[in-house]
Amino acid sequence: MRKLIYGMNVTLDGYIAAPGDDIGWGGPPSNELFQWWLDQERANGLSLYGRKLWETMSSYWPTGDQQPNATAAEIEFARNWRETPKVVFSSTIDTVDWNTRLVTGDAVAEITRLKAEDGGPMSIGGATLAGAAMRAGLIDEYALATYPVLVGGGTPFFTALDSWVNLDMVETRTFPGGVVLTRYETRR
Repeated sequence: MRKLIYGMNVTLDGYIAAPGDDIGWGGPPSNELFQWWLDQERANGLSLYGRKLWETMSSYWPTGDQQPNATAAEIEFARNWRETPKVVFSSTIDTVDWNTRLVTGDAVAEITRLKAEDGGPMSIGGATLAGAAMRAGLIDEYALATYPVLVGGGTPFFTALDSWVNLDMVETRTFPGGVVLTRYETRR
């Protein structure tokens, strides 16, 4: 069975985007944090995206390695992003590309099916999609890169749940700029 990992940059008050879908609150990640995210992406066998995060990622990373000031890590991230198989869950877009397939049906059923397959870990991104997987008990690991900023509202990292989810901390690490990474596994 594949492992499903939900990880994103998050504000100290728990939001992945401020009001108006503003994700500029964190500024660019430090080189060390960017490298950590790159290492996580390299380990993925499959990336799952909700529509909004897909639109954000696909607007930059297909050509991110061609940007004039791209670092070696950004070049590698762009190449890895293009090569990693991706699934986008949306009922409002009709086409996807860059090694991606579109699922318009039941996301929880499809994620359940994908988890049952052999293969490397899967990452999931996007608050709505991850929230559905969270409520269904499908997420095995949470990774939060918490920035020292309060935005007061927006899109929360965590969704409302029907019951508690007990977690075990597996890693904590501090990055430049006061960013604190915490990783938790779901206790089964």
